[in-house]
Amino acid sequence: MARREFAAVVLDLYDTIVRWDPAQLPILEWQGRQVRSTAPWLLPRVRECFGGRIEPEAWLEAYHAVYREVIEERDAKSIEITCQERFARTFARLGIADGALHQIAVDLTRLHMAGVRRITSSPEERTWAVRRLAPFYRLGLLSNFDDSQTGQEVLFDTGVSHLFEAVIISADTGLRKPNPKIFEQMLARLGIAASQILFVGDTPRDDIAGAAGVGMRTAWISAGKGAWPEGLSAPDYVIGDLAELPALLGC
Repeated sequence: MARREFAAVVLDLYDTIVRWDPAQLPILEWQGRQVRSTAPWLLPRVRECFGGRIEPEAWLEAYHAVYREVIEERDAKSIEITCQERFARTFARLGIADGALHQIAVDLTRLHMAGVRRITSSPEERTWAVRRLAPFYRLGLLSNFDDSQTGQEVLFDTGVSHLFEAVIISADTGLRKPNPKIFEQMLARLGIAASQILFVGDTPRDDIAGAAGVGMRTAWISAGKGAWPEGLSAPDYVIGDLAELPALLGC
């Protein structure tokens, strides 16, 4: 018999339902190093648009500098900055003013995200777990992902998207977990008390501390994550993989 202290289960997406394999990314030779990156898929489009106006090395330096700044800004403020905005800021950093920049940023986003989608998979045991939960609990999905279209496509690729009553992708809201406002949006979508929701995710700060901060119960997916960070309140449950959740909940 499923445990009925919960009316709903809300899941994270990446490293909870799906996994992505960066080892499938192409190798970029840059600054004397070999790094896995989507950049080799993007640079032909940059060359096509700008020819000799932008050297590949300059574009890469600007892009990585902007990426670091974006990470710092979104982590400090718990806000989302979209992939498209990241490309737009890269061109601004290079001092490029072109009426077609908006479309070029869109094109680069689509190229980048197509690559991300290709190397993302949904393990069968995890989609089985979602199907097993669905008859007993209302399901929600809350994901930190910087492109709404691809977030929805990745969820669709799992074959279980139709089982989710409420789906929130951070790119749609301008907010990122652990910002309490994005969790509150999920509460509003489901229309139930936080104490009736079990939130399941893999990141201690964003997923577990964020959900607990609005009163949700939590289950941490711990495999490959190391020790629980000091200073954070422990999750209510610890599992190694989403596949273990149905047994934990008795369904």
